[in-house]
Amino acid sequence: MIEISGQHLINGHWTNNGHDQFSSVNPATDSDNPYQFFEATADDANQAVATASRAFKQVRRLSAIQRADFLEAIATEIESLGEQLVNVAMSETALPQARIEGERGRTCNQLRMFATQLRYPTQAVRIDMADSDRLPLPKSDSRLSNIPLGPVVVFGASNFPLAFSTAGGDTASALAAGCPVIVKGHPAHPATTELVSHAINNAIIATGVPAGIFSMVQAKLPAVAQQLVQADDVKAVAFTGSQKIGDILNSLAQSRPTPIPFFGELGSTNPQFILPQLFAQQAQTLANNQVASMLMGHGQFCTSPGVVIVPNSAGLDQFIATLGEAISIASTGTMLTRAIAQAYQEKLAQWLSHDKLSLIAVGNKGQGSTQTPAAMFRVNAVDYLAAPSLHEELFGPCALVVICESHDQMLMLAQESPGQLTASIHGTDAEIIQSIDLIDDIAQHVGRLIFNQMPTGVEVCHSMQHGGPYPASTAPQTTSVGTMAVNRFTRPICWQNMPHGILPSELKDSSDALKFVV
Repeated sequence: MIEISGQHLINGHWTNNGHDQFSSVNPATDSDNPYQFFEATADDANQAVATASRAFKQVRRLSAIQRADFLEAIATEIESLGEQLVNVAMSETALPQARIEGERGRTCNQLRMFATQLRYPTQAVRIDMADSDRLPLPKSDSRLSNIPLGPVVVFGASNFPLAFSTAGGDTASALAAGCPVIVKGHPAHPATTELVSHAINNAIIATGVPAGIFSMVQAKLPAVAQQLVQADDVKAVAFTGSQKIGDILNSLAQSRPTPIPFFGELGSTNPQFILPQLFAQQAQTLANNQVASMLMGHGQFCTSPGVVIVPNSAGLDQFIATLGEAISIASTGTMLTRAIAQAYQEKLAQWLSHDKLSLIAVGNKGQGSTQTPAAMFRVNAVDYLAAPSLHEELFGPCALVVICESHDQMLMLAQESPGQLTASIHGTDAEIIQSIDLIDDIAQHVGRLIFNQMPTGVEVCHSMQHGGPYPASTAPQTTSVGTMAVNRFTRPICWQNMPHGILPSELKDSSDALKFVV
């Protein structure tokens, strides 16, 4: 068992420079856990950044195999934490054991996926061979590859204490790219963050990579987060969280003397478009699928379906009735933090008093400040389009049914949609084929377009795109899930007439790397 100290990990040492502390909270009981954590100071943040900057000179020279070994060692060390990690994560999130164990598996699998990508790259390097006889001018030898950006700050996410936090996809892809990482732990699960940091530190020792390749600081107050984003030696930031906080941090990243990329995932309502033929045939099934999806994780998935766009046609009455029955008996659930629960309750109260919304049903309300009910509302398309506030994400177990009088109204909703991580189209094969105009319009606003499936869940694979136009993300040309996530933390560089002996290994003629040669 690892003793949780409440300290920060900097340059391989557990340390702190301050005296202020904050508690780990159990949202299920709405009470403090038996752990205290030191609030990071400006000195702690400065040391973490300086350590990462010094280490970068060594880390960027690590071979792909060395980086792969390190990622695989992290996965092994996380697994060796055993039941302690599961129990601590459950106590800080109120998530069930199966969810935490599944997320641990996903975390380790994606670490190993990036390691495999390093060993067996799927992206070709580009080489233009020299041609001294070309007229009117000789052609130089030029070879295109990617180099790491430098130290990356990663913010842990509230809703994924493992897969999107300390050793999650952002950290794994930045390390795979050859960048040192500074994790700013999420205050909702600091003990989980510390345990995973122990695993990473053990992997550093086991593989002999520089200690400064990974640092972790804990903080509940915003000053340290802002300091890290503005630190001169930080070259990129990865963030998963609310649009409000993401916008603040992104503004800081862009207002620096030298702006840096800010890869933020900020929110999504993941609209569901239901076409008339399938609606008439399967209204009850579609309604039950909607409720099951929106109640997964008590609505606290980034891909939770928060808007359902339906025709005013056959099936509507049964769809609304089935939604109402399922929501009215839905059990209360626990939100991840008191603050998230309070924000949900405040937004729910606004919707309940909104003069254009009609309540379909509300679930059991439960007890305590972290317990919240599920809810479902309805509105017509005209009123929805006229109220931009209804287009914003309501993070939690709530959704809005938007009723359209025509296909043109459905098209207008697609055209006016804010950026989304996902959208789904539900229909028969024939009507989907006939809806290419709707498909094209939706595609302009989403990162992933799904057919006849609910959006909850993200497959970690080569073809995944987890991102989308703002506000879904701040960099829609990138993904935070899948092997392409590494590209966020590198930049292309062309080596022209470089002596062959000192070319990067993947660019040498003898390399087994995939090559596109001209």
